[in-house]
Amino acid sequence: MDGSVNMTVSPVMGEKGNKYAFVYFSDNLRKAEGKIPDCKIFSNDGYNEEEVKGLEEYMSKNLSYLKKLSSGVNLMKAFMAED
Repeated sequence: MDGSVNMTVSPVMGEKGNKYAFVYFSDNLRKAEGKIPDCKIFSNDGYNEEEVKGLEEYMSKNLSYLKKLSSGVNLMKAFMAED
């Protein structure tokens, strides 16, 4: 993949024993969405097959980091105004 890719991670979802999170990848022209801990891309708009495999490999190799990021996402805090 050439250029920079933005990545966003959702908060942890699901119930005990079946937790998951979504990982969003995008650049100026393309976007893809994957799910962890599956480390699979399930939605793709513009990435070729090799690039999708690269995104899945990234998720797999960085699963611990992505889980940590996801566990730290607090949606309520994002909507709260600072004084």
